[in-house]
Order: sequence, then structure tokens, then C-alpha cells
Amino acid sequence: MSAELYKKEIGMMNLEDLIENREKVPEVTFPISDQELLSRFETLYTGAVNDVLREFCLLEQALPGRIKPLREYHSVAGFAFTVKSAPNVKISGEMEFRTQMLDAMHENAFVVWDTSRDSKATLWGGVMTATAKGKKLKAACIDGGIRDTHQILEADFPVFYEYRISNGSLGRCLITHYQVPIKIEDVLIKPGDIIIGDIDGVLAVPRDVAYKVLLRAEEIRENEKKIFGWVKEGKSIKEITDRGGYF
Repeated sequence: MSAELYKKEIGMMNLEDLIENREKVPEVTFPISDQELLSRFETLYTGAVNDVLREFCLLEQALPGRIKPLREYHSVAGFAFTVKSAPNVKISGEMEFRTQMLDAMHENAFVVWDTSRDSKATLWGGVMTATAKGKKLKAACIDGGIRDTHQILEADFPVFYEYRISNGSLGRCLITHYQVPIKIEDVLIKPGDIIIGDIDGVLAVPRDVAYKVLLRAEEIRENEKKIFGWVKEGKSIKEITDRGGYF
């Protein structure tokens, strides 16, 4: 084999590995039902789940702090339904593609929308909220703008967002992809990952470790109940740490 051909084959192999790492969506089934998995995640909170992800050496799973909850939500969990858009003046074909995207949205989905850091348009409003709620989605996380805020609040549908502005999206941005891997800052999110949001923001749990993360986070929750109990009893710091507690 010539040196040139060898280099070409090695380059192709490396590219295939990169494509698999970035684009392959894990086909993972859980030992419990999807509904039970999400319900159990919703008894937890993002801080505890994030600490477990650190144990798994996954340190970049929290979405940027600029993304905030519209209300002080308790935990809501769903399966990632990813959307990608970007600023664009093009209008033709946008509504047809948006319709396809909305048709593809499914029960228990948690929309995660990468806007390519758009700063002038809203990607989520009252009609989108009504549609999502009607299709039994769990929540939406928009790395960008929302509007029709009163309608969203009245619908009691959890939304996480960066800013509010009255500008609509048509003629300002274009939806380019949905249900593909996306990256919001350092967080890689693939369709079907577990997304959990609460008052402290939004967290992505990779699907291939989600069940193990759930079990460990439940352990932490029980440990913390003991620690809070020891604190209430007036135990000293040393007594608590000697018993395996932490602060």
C-alpha cells in the first residue's frame, strides 16, 4: 500500500470515528418504562443530577446560565427533541418546514432549541405553546427569545429562555434542522437524551448513561435526607462527616 493511500485510509477512519461520536444517536432502551424513568427524574433536582454526572466525568452538561426558567419550576423531565435555526432573511419554505417539525414532535418531548445565538427574534410564543401542550410535550428550552408571555403563563407550560422581545421569527430566522445532534456552548445534546429543568436551569443527561445516573441520584437524595436529619438533631460537623455526611 502506498504512503498516500495509507494516509487517506487513516484519515477516513478518523473521520468515521468523529462522525459516530458527534452524530450517532444511541439506541438505548431502559429496564423501566419511559414514563417511570421521567417520573423518577422529576422527583430529583438538577443539582443532585449534576453532581452524579460529575462522578461520571461529565462536567459540561448544564446549559448556559443565561437560559432561565419563566417560573420557579419544580423539576420537569422529558426526552430531547432538538431544533436548530439561524438568523436568515429567507421566508419561502419556512412555514412548510416548521409544519413538518411540529408534526414530528411527540409526547414527553422536551424541546431544546439552538438558535445560533440569535438576538433579534422569538422562536417560541403562544401558538407554539398551545401546540406543544396539545401534543403532550413536557417543556421547551429556547437558547434565544420568546414572546406572548402572558399566553405561555396562562397555559402553565414550562419554558426556559434567554430573553423576551416582540419580534416574530418569520423573515428574521430560519429553522434548518430538527431531531439532529446540536451543541449549545459546551453541551452536546442528541435526540432522546434526558433533559431535566427546574428553578436552577436546564441539564442534559446522555441517554446511554441515564438509567445509571438516575439510580445514583436517588441514592444521593436519600443520603441528603439523612444529612438534613443529622443537622436538625444538632449533630456536630465532625459527627456528620464521620457518618459519611458532606456539606
